[in-house]
Amino acid sequence: MPETVLKNIFHVDATPQAVFDHLTTPENYVGLSPIVIAVHDVDHSTPGVIRYTAVERFRFLGFITHDNPIKVELFTEDLSLYGEVRSPGNIQMRYRFDLIADGERTRVEDRLDLKAPWFLLRYAAGEARKVQLARAQILAERLSPASSSH
Repeated sequence: MPETVLKNIFHVDATPQAVFDHLTTPENYVGLSPIVIAVHDVDHSTPGVIRYTAVERFRFLGFITHDNPIKVELFTEDLSLYGEVRSPGNIQMRYRFDLIADGERTRVEDRLDLKAPWFLLRYAAGEARKVQLARAQILAERLSPASSSH
């Protein structure tokens, strides 16, 4: 099955621990990922693993919507998070966030490895890239000192 890798490196004006805490709280993905509209069935029963169901909403032609429930497993290791998502249509995505202290800030290295049938790969990669770039901006805004003083 064809695959592609999407990388994004950005900075957040918060400590790596604050970024880690935000990214390991599944409910924070609502709005952090522009297509995630709900999170439920969060399971913290296994140390270092967070399992949950996220609901992604896709829009086609501007008015047709499709809600896509996906099972998510998030693994933690030091200040890194990684996991894999399997979605209908035989789309598989491995993801990894490495959080590195950079002075008072955090350097976030966001990597997505995406596999999909050839006829879906371009669409899936385009949607994943939009989400990846938006997530960087939203995370930076959410964790900036100015927004936390509200």
